[in-house]
Parts: sequence; structure tokens; C-alpha cells
Amino acid sequence: MEATKKAGILNKLINTERLGLLVALTLMVVIFHVLTSGLYVSIANIINILVASSIVGLVTIGQSYLLISGNVDLSPGSVSAFSGVLVALLLVAGVPVFLAILITVISGLIIGYFNSCLVHYIKIEPFIATLATMSIFRGLAFIISDGRAVFVSNNAFISLGSTRWFGVPIPVLLFIVTFAAFTVILNRTRFGRSVYMVGGNATAARLAGINALKVRTLLYMMTSGFSALGGVILAARMHSGQPIASQGLEFDAVTAAVLGGITLKGGFGTLGGALIGLFIMQGFNNGLMMLNVSSFWQTVGRGLLLIVALTFDFLRRRKR
Repeated sequence: MEATKKAGILNKLINTERLGLLVALTLMVVIFHVLTSGLYVSIANIINILVASSIVGLVTIGQSYLLISGNVDLSPGSVSAFSGVLVALLLVAGVPVFLAILITVISGLIIGYFNSCLVHYIKIEPFIATLATMSIFRGLAFIISDGRAVFVSNNAFISLGSTRWFGVPIPVLLFIVTFAAFTVILNRTRFGRSVYMVGGNATAARLAGINALKVRTLLYMMTSGFSALGGVILAARMHSGQPIASQGLEFDAVTAAVLGGITLKGGFGTLGGALIGLFIMQGFNNGLMMLNVSSFWQTVGRGLLLIVALTFDFLRRRKR
């Protein structure tokens, strides 16, 4: 009896998707470790990967929630760039750091509400609606900055991107805390269960007393809020707000989420899987950079990684 139980647990472990992701991550690390003569797993490079992952990771949290609910947002990169420029302009105008960041994040929440209105009231498909706002807010980022970088000299703000606590950069700590909190929310709260129900069967969710419109509106706001916060952190790291920044951020977030097992059809997936997908994607990008692979081929590689993620998503859905 005991042996049978252990065998069942072992088979369940072997068949789990997350184990496959961990194996893929391990193989990737070993390959890049060999190709870079051990530099890939140095402390300095691991910190670089974690810092890069923290900004994409914040957006991945919001995007994962949205995908589980059966929606998607293509505007995070533009919202991030707009937010970076906005917070830089506010600081240059003499607005205190905390207030400038608060205004910027609230602006992100408003953008998310606007995206939700396009989807739920005007009935535009999420892909098309957020594709339009992606263009709108990228354009606004160029307009309010006059097409130039807005440099910041406020040391308190710059420290957000460079200061370390206990040897760990603030952006990484912020991501860790945020990820842990929203994992608990998704797995242990009524709201988290509502997200799964809305994505799995919106009609059943409505009959169960769940307001799908309210849930999805909150998720759009959350995703844009995280995008704005990511833009603030990136501006602090770069000492400036750049209208051309964060291009492809939404692409990376969707790739990480889908690669980590979150289905595009909604109703299934975990933040834990998305985290592994995030590390695979960011580790892959970092490895190519360390090998001095042309940026053009890096773009090709990222596209191939998305195709792999979408293929896995198709196979998972067919199996289910």
C-alpha cells in the first residue's frame, strides 16, 4: 500500500509540467555555463538576470492574472515608457519623489481602466483594443518628452534603481515581495478563485454570483499599474525617462506566462510556472548577450522562444 502510494506520487511528480520547466531551465544554465567558461553563473551575472527579470516580472504577474481570466494586454511596454517619461518630467518640475511616483502609478491604473472600458463597453477584442492603446501611449511618450530622453538628477529617485539591501537590489526585493503576495492572493483567496472561474467559464462564474466585468477591470488596472511601476524602476536605473524604452515588454511577459504553463484560453496556470518561464526567457536573452550574438539574431531567438511557448500551450490544451 505504501509502495503504491509512493509510486503514485512519483508518477505525478514526473508528469507535472513544472518539473519539465525546471529541467529545461537547468539544461539551459548548464549549456550557457559551458559556452561562457563559467561566467554565466557568476554572482554578478546572476544579479544582472534578477534585476532584468524584476521589471519584466512585475508585468508578468499582471499579465498572468489577465491570461488566466481569458484576456490579454499588449500595451505594457508603451505604458512603461510613458510612465518613465512622466515620472522624469514630474521630478524635473520639482515634484517630490514619492508624489511623482504615486501620480505615475495612478496614471497607470487609469490607463488600465481605459483599456477595460474599450474591451467591456465598446466590445473591442482585447488584442485589438490594447494594440491601439499600445500605439497611443507610445506616441504620447514621444510627445510629452519631445522625442528626447528626460534626464533625472534626483539622487533619492536614482537610488531606487541602484541601492542594495543585504546585497540584493531594491527592484529584485520589490519583485520578490510582490510575487509572493500575489501568489497567495491567486491561490488562497476568493478573488483568486474568481479569476480562475471567470477564465474557465464566465457564464458559470456569473451564475455563481461573480461579477466578471469587475474582476477583469481590476486585472487590467493591475497590469497597467505594474507596467507603470516597472517604468518608474527602469527610469531610476537609467537616470532618465526614455520614450523608446521597454519595447517588447508585453511580448516578454506573455512569453514568460505561456512558457510557464498559463493557457491563452484562460482558466488554467500558476504564477509559480510563470516565474520559471520568466527565468528561462531572461536567462536565454542574457546568455545570447554574453555570447555576443547579434541583436538581430537575439530578436529571432525571442520569436522562436514564443513559438515554442505557443506550441506547448497548444499541446497542453489538446491533452486536456
